[in-house]
Order: sequence, then C-alpha cells, then structure tokens
Amino acid sequence: MSETIMGQAVMRGLYEAAPAAPATPPVQGASHIAARDDIEAVGLWLAEYRASPNTRRAYRREAERLLLWLATQGLGLAEVRRDHLDAFEAFLGDPQPRARWVGATRPRRDPRWRPFRGPLSPASRRQSLVILQGLFAWLAEAGWIAHNPFRLMRDKRRRLDNRQTRVERYLERPLWDWLWQWLAREPLPDASPRARFESARRRMLFGFAYLLAPRISEMAAARMSDFQRREGRWWWDVVGKGGKAARIPVPPDMMRLLGEWRDHLGLAAAPGEDEATPLLRGLDGRRGLGENRLYRLMRGVFDEAATALAAELGDAATREVAQLRRATPHWLRHTALTHQAQAGIELRYLAETARHARLDTTARYLHAEDEEWHRQQSRHGLAGGAARVPAGEGADAGGAQTL
Repeated sequence: MSETIMGQAVMRGLYEAAPAAPATPPVQGASHIAARDDIEAVGLWLAEYRASPNTRRAYRREAERLLLWLATQGLGLAEVRRDHLDAFEAFLGDPQPRARWVGATRPRRDPRWRPFRGPLSPASRRQSLVILQGLFAWLAEAGWIAHNPFRLMRDKRRRLDNRQTRVERYLERPLWDWLWQWLAREPLPDASPRARFESARRRMLFGFAYLLAPRISEMAAARMSDFQRREGRWWWDVVGKGGKAARIPVPPDMMRLLGEWRDHLGLAAAPGEDEATPLLRGLDGRRGLGENRLYRLMRGVFDEAATALAAELGDAATREVAQLRRATPHWLRHTALTHQAQAGIELRYLAETARHARLDTTARYLHAEDEEWHRQQSRHGLAGGAARVPAGEGADAGGAQTL
C-alpha cells in the first residue's frame, strides 16, 4: 500500500464512521473484535474512549502517527518487535524526511497536512509510548495480536514513567498578579464597542480559568444556569472529564466577575436557574464559543501580554515574557491549583476542585516542601564566606520574586 493511500485509509478509519459490515478475524489468531484490518482494530480501541473526547483525540493522534510510520516500514501491528519500539521512539524525536512528516497546522484533507508540527520533546515521546503501550495491551487482550512488544521493555518503568513530581507549567504569583492587573486595565475612552466587549470577555475568560480551574472543554460547555445558589452559597455545576459531574464552590470574586460580565451583556447581575445560555460568547453576545476558538483567543491574549510586558520592563522580564509566550489555557488550571495550594487550601478540598481521582495527582501542586527545604538549606554555607541566614529567617528574605 502506498503512503498516500495508507494516509487516506488511516483518515477514513480513525476519523470517519466504521463500516457496519461483518468483519473477518485476522489470520494471526482468534480475534474477539469485529475488525478487518489494523485501522479498524485501532478504531475500535479509540471507541472505548467515546465518553472522553479530549482523551480520544490525543490517543488518536498517537495511533495515527504509529500507523503511518508502520506503513513506511512495511509492517502491520502484529509484526511489531521490541527493536521497532526503539526505532519509532527515535523517529518521534526526529521525524525524517522532514518534508514528508513535518508542517504547519492544516485541515486533514489538505495535501499539505503533516502529522507533526516538529520533533517531539522527551516528555512527549514518553507520553506517546505510554498511550501506545495501552493500545498494544488492548489489542493483545482482544486477540488481534499475539504478543505485546512493550512487555519486553526491560526498563519500561523508567522509560514510560511520564509523571511529574511537581507541576512546572504555571505562572508564579508575581507574574499572575501583573497579568491580571494588565487584563483589568480599562479600555481607552474612545475605544470602540467591539474593543470594550473583547476587553470584558478576556477578563471573564482568564478570571473564570483562574478562580475555578476548569479545563478548556468545561469552559466551552459552561452555561449561565450552571451557577446555582443553594442555602445562601453559590456553586458551579460542571460535567468534567469522563462525564463525571461535580459541584464546585464559587468564591466571591467569581460572582463579582460574573456580575460584571452579565452587566456587559445587558443581563441581570445573577443568573437564573433556567438560563441555559452560553457563559462565554462570541461578538454577537449570544453565540457560544467552541474549544478551538477559546484556545486561540486565550493564546492570543498571552502573546499580547508578553509583548506588553517586554515593552514595559525590557530585559528585566526576559524569563517572564518567555513564560507568557509558551503559556496555554491549561497553564491557568495549573496556576489556579498551585496558588490555591500555596494559600493553604487543604489537599482534600484541592482534589475536589481539581476533580482528580487520586490524591497523588493533586499533590503535584504542593510546592511548600520545596520552599521550606530551600529555606533550611540556606543555613549551610562556606566558612568565612557570605553571611549565613540566621535561624528563623527565610532564604527568600532578600530574593523575593518581583517584576
């Protein structure tokens, strides 16, 4: 099968509805799934994640890259050996020839579409292998393949451990404080109605993301009626990852922000129970915003903020400017949870806000131990060198982060 035809087949199999015709089991063994080829088998695996669209989208991307690479090697899933995993991992870090594999974002049916934007980082390569290990385990259990090559990976625990001990992709408090002050600046007196609307909307976007730590899919799905008052307290009802419903306490600042946003839309200060209209809206003030539009809007604001910070502080803020240029909407979720942890919110409540199934996932946001360790370590110095920090004084006494 040529690469072009293979690419078209992958697109049809993973992005379009699978045919309803009966399937013929593969020749390599007794299959327990109704698939006629590797692409349909992978499509059935992806269907297991139908309740989590974002997870399914990420898994589909990695499976697609594998299938396309296997086509260039003349291999099927059942023929993948242990050494092929090393070759594929190396390919992820340097997809060559570049013209065939790497390109700008395009619609999938555009002939210029490519599966990579660039080489994958070590963390992204590990994540790809973690996902594909799950795929091969499922295919082996389904009888589609006779052997899972990942089981032969002797250093699998190290190679596939993609967990972080600490969350790093967040805005430190001084940078967030600057960003929020920048967002809160009033438009110029002669600003157009559109400019005023966009200014109010971006405050709502970033305030919502920071105060309630939603995922971007939850932001896009949010409705005014999701904010409910019960026994004098406001709560946000959300259906999150995996269709899991939750109720999150709404802090006073969020209700003030919501009231300002609703006033800008010409609505009463507080939402009604039957007001099932979009929370975040387009320029017409009525139409909701999808995930992709929200992502692009927020990335644009981060980039604009980086330019403003560079103009304001120059070389003194080089690191912070670089952070803003790298930041994505999900950084705000990390920022919110990290700052809540630093404010002393208990781990059990933090886990409820984050809607994590495991406490050790939430614990990644706890940086207090690092701060205390650094404070105590600063008591250790060279004899006759710089003055030591007296007991009881923090190491950050003279080195607090500022912008």
